[in-house]
Amino acid sequence: MSSISDPDALNEQYGIAGRVIFKEGPGGMTFVEVINAHGRIEVALQGGQLVNWVPPDGSAVIWLSEQAEFAEGKSIRGGIPICWPWFGPHPREAAFPAHGFARTFPWRVAAVEESGTDTTRLILNLAQNEVTRRYWTNPCDLSVQISLGTALELELVTRNTGTEPMIVGEALHTYFRVGDVREIAVHGLDACDYLDKTDGMKRKRQDGSLRFSGETDRVYLDTVAACLIDDPVLNRRIRVGKRGSHSTVVWNPWQEKSARMADLGEEGYLHMVCVESANAADNQVTIVAGAEHRLGVSYAVESLMDWQP
Repeated sequence: MSSISDPDALNEQYGIAGRVIFKEGPGGMTFVEVINAHGRIEVALQGGQLVNWVPPDGSAVIWLSEQAEFAEGKSIRGGIPICWPWFGPHPREAAFPAHGFARTFPWRVAAVEESGTDTTRLILNLAQNEVTRRYWTNPCDLSVQISLGTALELELVTRNTGTEPMIVGEALHTYFRVGDVREIAVHGLDACDYLDKTDGMKRKRQDGSLRFSGETDRVYLDTVAACLIDDPVLNRRIRVGKRGSHSTVVWNPWQEKSARMADLGEEGYLHMVCVESANAADNQVTIVAGAEHRLGVSYAVESLMDWQP
């Protein structure tokens, strides 16, 4: 396992010419680019955060803000931030970072694996140290596996290495790029109860497919179903499969709120939607001593025309 972030040293240990390349990016941060027959991804070692996924057709699937800030200890607006070990504000410590600390701390490269030219897997680890223990004292090990193959797959693995149970809230906070959020529809949440964060956390029930006409911030509970994002502007359907997840979070800040977010941009909201596979609110997970929990997602893109009647 590497504890270094120097691109040259990482390329020497883990790089694969033309296919796995470590490099310095914006803000002096270290990124790894993976290229194979199924497209290209980029991952920031800070936060273990995927920031780009481009399939062979050349159309980006993941949204990254044009105003995103790349700085040590600051979250990157867009991509797939890893929210862990709590989702939203900390339940007791208001000064602790929202959505946990995993998305702003440096991750270490544990392995790079290839299966021919078909699948490439990155394994990153977030080790505990004196800084992380300020926020989280439970002994544990956290890793993320990011695989580029026929689909893009991520798996967040939490291992309880202590002697007591621990409760974890988590999400893969994925920002999907869309042509126009006012035109899309999200399927797969019909008849699910949700907590509406724009309305005092009132508990409501989804009726039919989800469409967007204003700020949306919802935690859908007790759902393991896949979601489909139909995008008629970009003529594609994004399939969001998940496992080990019992919540789905859907978020778009809309115009008024996004105008107050310097790293999102005044009109950034029009071209993104977050559909997050999570274990949040009522669905936090308890991991007993010596056990592990795996939160996995699988993303695939299909032509929307293939699904028209």
